[in-house]
Amino acid sequence: MTLPSNESIEELVALSMLQQARTFAEAYGGQSRLWQRPYAEARPRVASSIASVWMTAYPPSVIPLPGESVLKTLGDAHLWSALSAIGVRGIHTGPMKRAGSMKDGVYSPTIDGNFDRISFDIDPTFGTNEEFVAISRMAAAHNAIVIDDVIPSHTGKGADFRLAEMNHSTYPGLYHMVEIPEEEWQRLPDVPEGREAVNLPADTVDYLRDRGLIVGQLQRVIFFEPGVKETDWSATGPITGVDGKERRWVYLHYFKEGQPSLNWLDPSFAAQQMIIGDALHSIDQMGARGLRLDANGFLGVERRVEGPAWSESHPLSVTGNALLAGMIRKAGGFSFQELNLTIDDIAAMSKGGADLSYDFITRPAYHHALLTGNTEFLRMMLRMVHEFGIDPASLIHALQNHDELTTELVHFWTLHADDIYTFAGQTWQGRTLRMHIRDVIRERLSGPNAPYNLPFVTNGIACTTASVIAAALDIADLESIDDETTKLIQKIHLLLVMYNAFQPGVFALSGWDLVGALPLTPAQVQHLMADGDTRWIERGAYDLTGQNSGEEFSADGMPRARALYGPISEQLAQPDSFASQLKRLLAVREAYGIAASRQVSIPDTTAPGLLIMVHELPDLRGTQVTALNFSSSAISEVVILQNVRPGPVVDMIAESIEGDLTEDGALTINLEPYEGLSLRVVGTLPTL
Repeated sequence: MTLPSNESIEELVALSMLQQARTFAEAYGGQSRLWQRPYAEARPRVASSIASVWMTAYPPSVIPLPGESVLKTLGDAHLWSALSAIGVRGIHTGPMKRAGSMKDGVYSPTIDGNFDRISFDIDPTFGTNEEFVAISRMAAAHNAIVIDDVIPSHTGKGADFRLAEMNHSTYPGLYHMVEIPEEEWQRLPDVPEGREAVNLPADTVDYLRDRGLIVGQLQRVIFFEPGVKETDWSATGPITGVDGKERRWVYLHYFKEGQPSLNWLDPSFAAQQMIIGDALHSIDQMGARGLRLDANGFLGVERRVEGPAWSESHPLSVTGNALLAGMIRKAGGFSFQELNLTIDDIAAMSKGGADLSYDFITRPAYHHALLTGNTEFLRMMLRMVHEFGIDPASLIHALQNHDELTTELVHFWTLHADDIYTFAGQTWQGRTLRMHIRDVIRERLSGPNAPYNLPFVTNGIACTTASVIAAALDIADLESIDDETTKLIQKIHLLLVMYNAFQPGVFALSGWDLVGALPLTPAQVQHLMADGDTRWIERGAYDLTGQNSGEEFSADGMPRARALYGPISEQLAQPDSFASQLKRLLAVREAYGIAASRQVSIPDTTAPGLLIMVHELPDLRGTQVTALNFSSSAISEVVILQNVRPGPVVDMIAESIEGDLTEDGALTINLEPYEGLSLRVVGTLPTL
C-alpha cells in the first residue's frame, strides 16, 4: 500500500476547481458591486432583449482557420461580419473548459463533448483563455454577446474527484458518493481490467438501498444502455486514502460513468462554492454575458419509503437554481436552463431560477407537425405553455443543437401519465399519448424510412435539421439529394426558422443549420459510438466561412459533414441562398420587435397542416400573425381573429398591403406547400 505524498495532494488541491473557486471568492467580500442589480426573480424579457438571436457553436465540430485554434476561428473578423449581417446577436460557444479525467498527472479527453468539466481553464484542444476573451471583445464590436456554460449537476473525474476518492478534507462532500463497508465489498462487482469503475446491476443497487447505504434506483435511467449503463450507480475499485485506509466508493451519475453527480446538500456546501465560482469566473474573467445551466434539474435526490428515489421535481433543484441564477444576475449576467422535464417543473424552476428555458415543450411537437403534415399536437403544446403560466418570451426556440431530437415527452411520462387528453378525435392517457407520438416520430425519422438517422437510446433520434426534413420528404438515400431537392429542403428549413423566430423569445440556430449539414455515416464515427452514443453522427465538422475548404476534419478529429448550403460568406452573395433569406426574415423580426411581442392566441384551424400564432407587437405596432403550412398541400382558409382591431393587413416580408381585416375578424390565409407568412394588422390606420 502506497500513501499519497503531501506534494501530490497539494498539487491536486491547487488544480481542483473547488480550491480555485474559494480563491476567487476572496475578491467579492465587502464589495458593493454585487448589490447593484435585482436578482431574486427571473427576468426573461430583459435577458432576451440583450440578444434575441443566437448561433450555437459546438467546438469539437468547428473546422478552424489554417494554423489557428478553434477559439481564434470563432473570433475571426470575417465570421463576425457574416454573423452580424445575418442578424446574430449572441454566440453560445458550448462548453470549452477542460473536461474528461485526470489521474496521476495524465489527462484523458472528454467523454461527453466537454460536459464533464474538470477545470476552469480553456481546454487546450480549443485554444487559450486569452482567445476566449478575444471572442467576447469581437462580439461586443458587432453588438453581440458571448454565452458560456455552467454544469451544476456533475463534473468529470479531475482533481476534485481524485481528492474525494482519497477522502481528503471536504472533497467527498462534493459528490453523491458513499463509502461501502469492507464486509459488503463481496456484493460489489469487480472492476474490469483497464477500467476505474463498474456500473451496478439493479439488484445490487436494491441491496445497497435496503442496507441503508444509498438512496436506491432513480425515477428513470438517462442514457440507459444494456450492458453499459443499467443503473445510475457505479462502484470504484479499492482506493488508498490520505489516511492509508483502502475504500471502495459507490457514486451516483445521472449521465455517464465519468460524470459523477454533485451533492447539493452536504454540510460543507462545497458544490455551491465550486459551481458559483465557475459561473463568476466565466462572467468576470472570460467576458461571458450569459450562461447555460446544463442538467440543472438534477440537483436533488432523496430516498423514499417505497418506490424509486425522488430525483425529479425535487425542491432542492429549485433552491439550488435560485442560488446560482441569483448570483449570475447579481454579477450582471443572465442564465438559461436546458431542462427536459415536465412543464410543471420548467415553470417552477423559472420563478427565481434561470431567466430563460430551452423550449423542450414544443420542439418535438413542431417536428411531429412536419413529419405528419398535421399541427394538432403542436397547437396542444403551444396552448399548454400558457396553461402552466409560462411566457413564450421566456423560451429559447431552437433548431438543431448538439443533442439528439428527444421524444421523451417527460410531461406525459411521469407526473401526468394518468391524465386524460383529447387528440386526433379520441381520448388518451398521458402515457399512451406519449408512446403514440414517440412511435410516429421514430418510425418516420429512422429505420427503413430514413436509415441515415439513428435511434439514440430509447427515446431520441440522432439527426440534423436537414436530415429531419429529408425524412419528412420520404428521402431514403441522402446521396440522391440534388440541387432541386436541396432547394426544397432549404424552403422547409426556412419554414422551421419562421416557426421558431416569429414568436416571442430567443431564436437559436446552430452552425450545422447555417451550412445545411447532413449526418455523418456511422462508419465515420464508429470509434466514438462504442458506448451506444449515436449522437456523434449529427456532429459533423463544418466550416462557416469557407476559409479552410481543403480541411476534412475539425481540430477535434470530427469528419467534415456534407453541407447542402455551403459557407455563409458565400451564401450571403447569393440572394436566394438559405443565409440570405434567413437574413431577410431576421431583419423583419427585429424591425417589428417580434421577440418582445406577447402571444395572445393559437386559433383552431380546419386545414391539418396550418398553424396560426397571434401576437401583440410592442409599442402599439398592431397585431402580428404567423401563418405556417407544415404540409405538402396548398392551403386557403378563413381564420377568425378574436379581439383584434380591424385595419389594413400587411405582408411584413414582402412589404405589401394584402387587404383589410373585417369587423368580424375574418382573415383569409393562402399558403403554398411548406410556405410561411408574417402578417401585420395595422389597427391604427383607416380602412378603405
